[in-house]
Amino acid sequence: MTARTSFRGSFTALVTPFGNGALDEKAFRNLVDWQIAEGTDGLVPVGTTGESPTLSHEEHNQIVEWCVEQAKGRVPVIAGAGSNSTAEAIGLARNAEKAGADAVLVVTPYYNKPTQEGLYQHFKAINDAVGIPIFIYNIPARSVIDMSVDTMKRLFELGNIAGVKDATANVVRVSQQRAAMGEGFNQLSGEDATALGFMAHGGHGCISVTSNVAPRLCAEFQDACMNGDYRTALRLQDKLMPLHTALFIETNPAPAKYALSVLGKCADTVRLPMVRLAEKTKAAVREAMVRAGLIN
Repeated sequence: MTARTSFRGSFTALVTPFGNGALDEKAFRNLVDWQIAEGTDGLVPVGTTGESPTLSHEEHNQIVEWCVEQAKGRVPVIAGAGSNSTAEAIGLARNAEKAGADAVLVVTPYYNKPTQEGLYQHFKAINDAVGIPIFIYNIPARSVIDMSVDTMKRLFELGNIAGVKDATANVVRVSQQRAAMGEGFNQLSGEDATALGFMAHGGHGCISVTSNVAPRLCAEFQDACMNGDYRTALRLQDKLMPLHTALFIETNPAPAKYALSVLGKCADTVRLPMVRLAEKTKAAVREAMVRAGLIN
């Protein structure tokens, strides 16, 4: 996977299954196989949905290794490698590259609130440390800071910066980023509910939470968008929208893990400070799954 623009379609931001407090290797590997069998175009382990904040570095690297091994080159793997410490992010990115990941996903540094120049230098340092594509993960709602289009343009001039996972939920950004960087800048939505508009504005795919639970529907939705069949895409959006909403009633990934437990794919265990869902939320998630045709 050498081209910087090879990443297209439905990518799943994988949950990290736990059993008795430890990583559940069997459930994780089975999840990878199921995702690929259902038509998912790529996998993104150990992002926020993978509970990366509460994984040890050893666990983080282990999950990436398992994902690459289990995928066996059938789909690309974009490994989460972000941190608000540049040195730590470089370490995670190098481990992902060593494990055979096709790219890394690096979040804008959270909590310490760097300037735009600080953002540039952070990503440049990671760019200079690895030889695989890097996706900028821009998610102001979680990281507080918002990377500007101008900063992205500067970064895209570097050798390994491939594109963005855009979780701003602002579809105008897609057009602004296309105008600044051109079609070669790989734009993946990081927000399920607005992915339809994102794709219509010129996006290339979505790194999805919902595709943990409804991988086939999300893959069909992305296929329709990429084929310009927005009538079909809108029909699938209507079917998926209750699920997009329900999976964020409480903080991700607790609702997605509960939905996967209903499907028998993994336990609904999350690590503190995340907690299992309230009963009212469980009912809403199940109702959304019924409406999407995932359960009766």
